[in-house]
Amino acid sequence: MIRRFIDKLFGGKPKRGPRVLPLEAHGIQRERIHPCALKTARALREAGYGAYVVGGAVRDLLLGREPKDFDVATDATPEQVRQVIRRSRLIGRRFQIVHVYCGADIIEVTTYRAASPAGDDDDESRVTAEDGMLLRDNVFGDQRDDAARRDFTVNALYYDPESQEILDWHGGVEDAGKRLLRMIGDPTTRFREDPVRMLRAARFAAKLDFHIDPATRAPIAELASMLERIPTARLFDEMMKLLLSGHAERGVHQLRAEGLHHGILPMLDAILDDPARQKFLHAALRDTDERVRHGHSASPAFMLACLLWFDMRAEWRRNQETSRSEQAALYDAMDAVLERQRDSLAFPRRFDGTIKEIWALQSRFEQRAGARPHRLLAHPRFRAGYDFLLIRARGGDAPTELADWWARFPNADEAERKAMQAELAGESTGKSPRKRRRRRRKPEDGGGGAEVD
Repeated sequence: MIRRFIDKLFGGKPKRGPRVLPLEAHGIQRERIHPCALKTARALREAGYGAYVVGGAVRDLLLGREPKDFDVATDATPEQVRQVIRRSRLIGRRFQIVHVYCGADIIEVTTYRAASPAGDDDDESRVTAEDGMLLRDNVFGDQRDDAARRDFTVNALYYDPESQEILDWHGGVEDAGKRLLRMIGDPTTRFREDPVRMLRAARFAAKLDFHIDPATRAPIAELASMLERIPTARLFDEMMKLLLSGHAERGVHQLRAEGLHHGILPMLDAILDDPARQKFLHAALRDTDERVRHGHSASPAFMLACLLWFDMRAEWRRNQETSRSEQAALYDAMDAVLERQRDSLAFPRRFDGTIKEIWALQSRFEQRAGARPHRLLAHPRFRAGYDFLLIRARGGDAPTELADWWARFPNADEAERKAMQAELAGESTGKSPRKRRRRRRKPEDGGGGAEVD
């Protein structure tokens, strides 16, 4: 009532409700919603609260894609959600949310959010920096407010599991049909509130094969420097979402097109400015995209190993010039590069072990004589190291012959493995391999045993 009075008093446009699309109009049946999301929404409704499946899951289902995550939005506060759903946990400070646990699956439940009420500029639940960046925001509102606070129109869709209707507040269904990514509200203000939205724009455009609305794109070049203020841990999470999305190659191109690649990942700057490194990077991104699209796992540690490989190798070569042992030079180089990079991008230390093992295995692939290849096959990181070798070969950083040899060796029988090694031995001497003969010692030679010639 108060808002309607203020709008009327100052000539504001009357507030309209959402466009309601029935099942026949959008085709998303209840059975396509994750059972845990349905169970969560049902529990909240039975407790007297509203609850809708919201955001990316509704968008992806509308586009005929399989959602990776399902989120629920409600008018219940985080504490009320916790009271209704026993297996849940309250997390976050900047934005308080609730994680609901269903076995290995997690449903994220958020309370409707709104702008700070008039006259509450000192409200500690909403803190904004001088340049407009939101530092903390836990001001709750209704669904209309919540829809206005979401970033892009295609992410402001609410699916009612009970009626199977979609509530569309900002034309997201129409924009999805046009494959258009459009910011809700004034783009400059919204990007200032949260500069990570610029990265999300690039990621969604690449992932969904959408084009960015010109008005949404316009302020990005001017505001890109605000990303320097984002905590490095959050920046790392957002970049990994892009690089492990299954559309990483297109995503990196989108970053360059928007002028967002400089300063976000310093290692990415160096790679994209070096033609030799570019070939390697695109081989790595293409391989990762294929893995994700075929339902295979993709590791942040593996991607970091790819992004930092050239830096580590250059450091290793410098260390070798100081006359220390090769192994010491290698491990000092790995430690130095990882620590230096962590200053600008806070990736977890738990990745370090995997990264180092992948790097250390590369020189062992070149050692193909005797029992060494057999021992390498038994290494727990053999597959990751071999995948890395394949990317190096495709990127022109390792001999194709070496990658082909290791493609054959694991599946060969013992006789074929011996033949492959014998062939290598012949190539190294420039002669055909000669079978070594045994001769019998003469009695006068001091014994009757056999001796290797």
